[in-house]
Amino acid sequence: MTSSNNNNTSYKLTHEDFKQINRRSLLGFQLGWNYERMQGSGYLYTILPQLRKMYGDGTDELKKVMKTHTQFFNTSNFFNTVVTGIDLALEEKQGVKSLDSVTGLKAGLMGSFAAIGDAIFGALIPAIFGALAANMAMQGNPVGIFIWIIAQIVVMVFRWKQLEYAYREGTALVTTMQGKLQAITDAVTLLGVFMVGALVATMVNVQIVAVPHIGDVAFNIQNNLNMILPRLLPAAITGAVYWLLGKKNMTSTKAIFIVLIVCIALGGLGILGK
Repeated sequence: MTSSNNNNTSYKLTHEDFKQINRRSLLGFQLGWNYERMQGSGYLYTILPQLRKMYGDGTDELKKVMKTHTQFFNTSNFFNTVVTGIDLALEEKQGVKSLDSVTGLKAGLMGSFAAIGDAIFGALIPAIFGALAANMAMQGNPVGIFIWIIAQIVVMVFRWKQLEYAYREGTALVTTMQGKLQAITDAVTLLGVFMVGALVATMVNVQIVAVPHIGDVAFNIQNNLNMILPRLLPAAITGAVYWLLGKKNMTSTKAIFIVLIVCIALGGLGILGK
C-alpha cells in the first residue's frame, strides 16, 4: 500500500462523474443495507469510483477514506445525494483533512433529511397522487396511472438534479438550510396527517348494512352513527388497524389478512357492506 502524501486532491469532478453517482444512487444505494451500518456500504458504493480518482488507487488516503464512508449512515433515499454532494465538495477541496468535518456533516444531516424525506416522499406524495390514481381507477378512468407515473418521474428528476446543486453550494447549503429543515419537516408532517385523515374519510368505504328490528320498528344503525359523526366506522376501523400494528409480532401483512377475513365474514353475514 502506498501513500500519496497529499492532503488536497487535484481531481475535479465532472458532469460524467455526477451521472455515474446518480445512477449508482438510484439503482444500488440500498443493495448493501444491513442492521449494523445500514446504508454505509451503499454510500461508499455510490462514490467509490470518484474517490479512486481523487485519492488514487492503492493509497493510504483511499483506505482511510473508504473506512470512514463505511461507517453507520442512514437517511432518506430521496435526499441522500444532498449529503453526498456536500461531502464531495469538501473532500475535493481539503482531501483527508476534511474527513472529521465530513463525518460530522453526515451525522448531523442524515436525521433531518430522513425525517423530511419520509414525510414528503414516504407519506405525502404517495397519499396525494395515490388517492388521485385510485379514485380514477375506481371510476374506470385510465388517466390515473399516468398521473402516478408522471409523479414518480418528477421525483426521479428531483433526485437526479440535487447532487450537482449540493456540490456547487457545498458547506454554504448547510448553514442556509439549518434553520429551515425542522420547520419544513413539521409543516409537511402536519399536511401528511391531514391527507391521511382525508383518505380515511374518502377511501375506506364500509358501512353497517344490517337493519335490526325492535318489534315493528327498524333500527338503522348506520344512520344513527352518521348522526353522531359521519364516517365514524371508517375512522374506527383505521384506529383498530393502528392498534393491531402496535402489537408484538404483528406485521402489516398479518393486519391486512385480518381485515380481509373479518370484512369477508361480516359481509357474508350481511352486517357490513359498501
